[in-house]
Order: sequence, then structure tokens, then C-alpha cells
Amino acid sequence: MLTIFFWKQRNRWGFMSIYAIADLHLSFSTGKSKSMEIFEGWEGYEFRLGKNWRSIVSDDDTVVVVGDLSWAMSLTEAYEDFCYLNGLPGKKVLVKGNHDYWWSSRKKIEDYLAENKFSTISILHNSSEIVGKYAICGTRGWLLTPKNGKDSLILRREVGRLKTSILSGKVEGIEPLVFMHYPPVYDCFECEEIMKVLVENGVKRCYYGHVHGKISARKARIGNYKGVSFILVACDQVGFSPVLVA
Repeated sequence: MLTIFFWKQRNRWGFMSIYAIADLHLSFSTGKSKSMEIFEGWEGYEFRLGKNWRSIVSDDDTVVVVGDLSWAMSLTEAYEDFCYLNGLPGKKVLVKGNHDYWWSSRKKIEDYLAENKFSTISILHNSSEIVGKYAICGTRGWLLTPKNGKDSLILRREVGRLKTSILSGKVEGIEPLVFMHYPPVYDCFECEEIMKVLVENGVKRCYYGHVHGKISARKARIGNYKGVSFILVACDQVGFSPVLVA
């Protein structure tokens, strides 16, 4: 309670904070047929998420949603989920996740957001956003070890998007913060191509999601690896509450 009070006061004093959270898996649009409530620990997750979010995030803050926003298969189907997200405090920056099948071209998404007056939501797509002294950068990422030629092609594309995102945010005195849905490192494996981009560009922090459940979380890389601090922000791993980044 003391921590929540402090951050509420911090926002009243004129500071802007950045938060991150992944894998919201909203199902307002699709109904209970795809709800995460079938999994242990996810009971009432949408209500818990909203309650926690409102208790710490102010309208001046920015929350990076690191993939898997909605179970919807199209932008039209995702309408109720976007309504829910747009109604939460703060500005939201979305990163694509492996289950975000509604994600299409940048223009289609931005037109959709504008048409529906979802004014608090934007996306990262070969781009970055400057918030205070930080550049919010990122992309979906891909498998640690591609299984075939198609996976290798997708990985090369994601590496290119990550480079473009980081380069677009390179301004003197601005620190790049990277947000990726897929973990670049997991257990004893690493995605060498992604790690090379992070290290060569001096990235100090990388926030990721995708990893769920107690067993999988035990193998998640958390903390320093090759000079990069990795932080897991999947919903169920952070108590369905946005994690303070800066």
C-alpha cells in the first residue's frame, strides 16, 4: 500500500512514469470460449488487471503492452478489447505478440484506432516512441532456434525491425528501452541474432512476456546476461499489475 501511495504522489508532483505488462489476453470480444480463466491462477484476471492498473497508473503515464493483447482474430472482432484498454488510465504502446492475429499493417491499425477514437493507444512497428529521457523500442521477436527456412526468414525480418526501431529512437541523451514479446534468452538458449542487436546498440534493459506458468517461469532468464538486464512482465508472473520501468 505504501508503494502505491508513493507512486500516486509522484504523479501528482508532475512526474511521468513508464510501466510494462504483457499477455493481457483480453476476451471481452470473444467471450468465455477463449478466456484464460480455464488456467490456474487466472480467475477473474480482467477485473484484477483493471483494478491494479487503475490503482497505480495515471493519465500522464505510459504503459507498454508487450504482446498478446487480445484473443480476437481481426480488428473488427477486437473492438471491445480495445474499448477496455482505451478506457484504462495512461497512454498505451502496443507491441505485437504471437497471438495478436488482429495485427495487420501499420496504416490499417492506425486508421482503425483513429476511426474508433482510441486516442490513448499507439503501436510499435518499425518505430520507437520517446517518453522523457527514454526511447521505447521493440518488436515481436521470434523463436530462439528457427526450425526451418520459414522461421529463419521471420527471424531475419524481426531482427531488421528491432534494428530499425532502436535506430529510430537514437537521440543523444536518450536511453533505448527494448520490449519484445518473445524472450531473446530462455533457459540455456539464446537467439544470437537478437542478442547481437541488443549488445551492439548498448541496450541495458529488455522487457519480455510470452512465458506463463510456474514450471516455464523457472527457466525464464531474469537479470543480467551479456550486459543486458532481462525482465519478465507476463501478466500472471507479475500479479496482473503493470511493472514500473522508469
